[in-house]
Amino acid sequence: MPCAVNKEMSRQQMQQDVLRCSSACFPLRSSTECGSETSAHPEKHEPADLSRMASIVSFYVCYLLCLCLSLACVVCVCVWNSHWRGGFAWDGSVLQFNWHPVLMVTGLLVLYGNAAVLYRVPLTWGQNKRPWKLLHAALMLLALVLSIVGLCAVFNFHNAVNTPNLYSLHSWIGIAATALFALQWVLGLAVFLLPCPPASLRALLKPVHVWMGGSILWLCIAACISGINEKLFFVLKGGAAEAYASLPAEALLGNCLGVLIVAFGLVVLKILSNQNWQRPPDSRSEDLVYTPVLQEENE
Repeated sequence: MPCAVNKEMSRQQMQQDVLRCSSACFPLRSSTECGSETSAHPEKHEPADLSRMASIVSFYVCYLLCLCLSLACVVCVCVWNSHWRGGFAWDGSVLQFNWHPVLMVTGLLVLYGNAAVLYRVPLTWGQNKRPWKLLHAALMLLALVLSIVGLCAVFNFHNAVNTPNLYSLHSWIGIAATALFALQWVLGLAVFLLPCPPASLRALLKPVHVWMGGSILWLCIAACISGINEKLFFVLKGGAAEAYASLPAEALLGNCLGVLIVAFGLVVLKILSNQNWQRPPDSRSEDLVYTPVLQEENE
């Protein structure tokens, strides 16, 4: 008798277990099988997909604004120095000085800013990072070369007319920005492109490299707008030319150029500071530690 009772109790327990499994696995006529670890709910992925799509669209709107501001800055500085300042030359005259603002705005600001946001473009995600690293380094090198040529233009002009060098706050900020830019490029080449440094050093210096890039951009903005204001004060003193205080057309263009430069810098910094627009890790290479070009797998 005890054995029969035990068998009956065991059979009832098994039935209860089956009922519990059925109720858990088939709630409200669900088609999920018992024991399945995941269930198909495609509607749960829709908010995430929409959020990602909205983030990409907002990036491209911001990036398009960045490109438009880049073009506007270059056009304004070229028009200013060609139309109101007489054009360009390389003969030690004031026409040689006109190369300085054009090259500094084009190289130290516009090319630098666009090279900084290159990794954030979603079209580059999922691709081999080697060409984008090289393009980033090439654009930065071009920006550095243009900046150095722009400095040579102003130094040669000052020496030709016996004007002191590096006496103004604008010149101090500009020299500091260019020197830090050169140091940043050399260290970036040595640490992130060449195979010599260990991966731990690259991972350690990555946040420093990013922070230095943003800081140099702030210095470039300060140098450009202070240089524009200084130039307008020098050439619009009244007399033959209209006074700066009367806001003639040249002053209006110069002020607009300064506003465009600040707007461009803010847009670039917005792109760089948005965590959702960072390049995702590439599973095909150790991008988190910046694998050097010579060690990356050519795919």
